[in-house]
Amino acid sequence: MAETIYVLGEGGMVIAMDLPLPESIQERLDRGQLRRVHSDGSPYTSAPARTAPAPARGSALTDGAVPRPGARAGKDDWVLWAMATHALPQENAEGMTKAQLQELGEQPEPAAGARPSEDAPKADWIAYVVRQGRMSMEDAEAYTKADLIALVS
Repeated sequence: MAETIYVLGEGGMVIAMDLPLPESIQERLDRGQLRRVHSDGSPYTSAPARTAPAPARGSALTDGAVPRPGARAGKDDWVLWAMATHALPQENAEGMTKAQLQELGEQPEPAAGARPSEDAPKADWIAYVVRQGRMSMEDAEAYTKADLIALVS
């Protein structure tokens, strides 16, 4: 049996239509010339799909970083933060205690010897340049972060 939807026509009349819609009607619906409504003419709203919440993404105020939850935040907030910041799979993050989640660093630890991200603190860049043997710690501290990045690029 075909599913029936209701469409508000251009003249304001509610019309019952079976799916799939004729091509010309579907095109007019896609262009916004017709609108899907409930049988009484009220605006149609579909039920949102029930899925796991997506990890939050930071705003422009936080430069895209997800802010660390406060100490009194619930475990769910800590799970979302760990998923977004540390790229932990949901099952792993949910399997950790709140205390374990709180012990995670502000940013994920780079792999040993890995090049730091461009938004990493200057200290990480100094350590990276020194590990590579490009210069001493004292010399590296005299450079700006931008200079250190340019040096290894």
